[in-house]
Amino acid sequence: MPNKKYKIAVIQLNLNDIAENNLKKCISWVRDAAKLGAEVISLPELYSSHYFCQSEDVDNFALAEPLYSTSFIAFSALAKELGVVIIVPFFEKRMAGIYHNSAYIIDTDGSEAGLYRKMHIPDDPHFYEKFYFTPGDLGFKTIPTQKGKIGTLICWDQWYPEAARLTALKGAEVLFYPTAIGWHPQEKEQYGENQYGAWMNVMKGHAVANGVYVAAANRIGLEQYLPDTAGIQFWGASFIAGPQGEILAQASHDKEEILIAEVDLDLQENVRQNWPFFRDRRIDAFGDITKRAID
Repeated sequence: MPNKKYKIAVIQLNLNDIAENNLKKCISWVRDAAKLGAEVISLPELYSSHYFCQSEDVDNFALAEPLYSTSFIAFSALAKELGVVIIVPFFEKRMAGIYHNSAYIIDTDGSEAGLYRKMHIPDDPHFYEKFYFTPGDLGFKTIPTQKGKIGTLICWDQWYPEAARLTALKGAEVLFYPTAIGWHPQEKEQYGENQYGAWMNVMKGHAVANGVYVAAANRIGLEQYLPDTAGIQFWGASFIAGPQGEILAQASHDKEEILIAEVDLDLQENVRQNWPFFRDRRIDAFGDITKRAID
């Protein structure tokens, strides 16, 4: 029988350090989350390094790792030891010249339950991800695990209702969004509140429209590793929302934290029975959604 209730966690961290130190730090925080009762635990996007996409620099490709190497070995052993599911977002080297922004979903026995490659790749000032990442080619996926059915999207994917919908239609109970998003310090006073509010509102909307739990794991801290730039101030504020968009747990803007909430599948079913958005979808009228624009 599937679990009717299970606890999920997102971990909010400052990751402006070298890979070895970030790995040790994340292992320690995952242990702490498991001690608090978490059964499915997500780290932030690109956990192993500072956010290197602030510049276009070929030297940063050295931060990537092949599949099933350092990150997988470490977190596979940890998942098996703790009996938890761990979502591990990492910089994947697929082959020479092809790199992805990816996430392992590692099951309670240490096996790979699934792999997700970020589908939507941004190219904004100091978020120059198109230079580094090939768009994902595995599609939108729901991954069955020993704890529950997990949908994992990554950061920029969070702005796309189609991504949330397709993942939910495949049976996801929770949509996890490992994230690295923040303010340009010089813009924060003028635009910061609206930017952060939009980020929260769009994901809460995904929760409501799909009757799913949504969990966002962001990083914190000012990462100013380039000379003569203001860097990026990652705004934290990680959160977990329920299937009506209600906030179940909310982090600060500037502290390392663990957020935990319970997924209740009976509640989710009740919400979908009373708000039957899936039932009423006019799938016969949606064909144009696959067009770039309807001219």
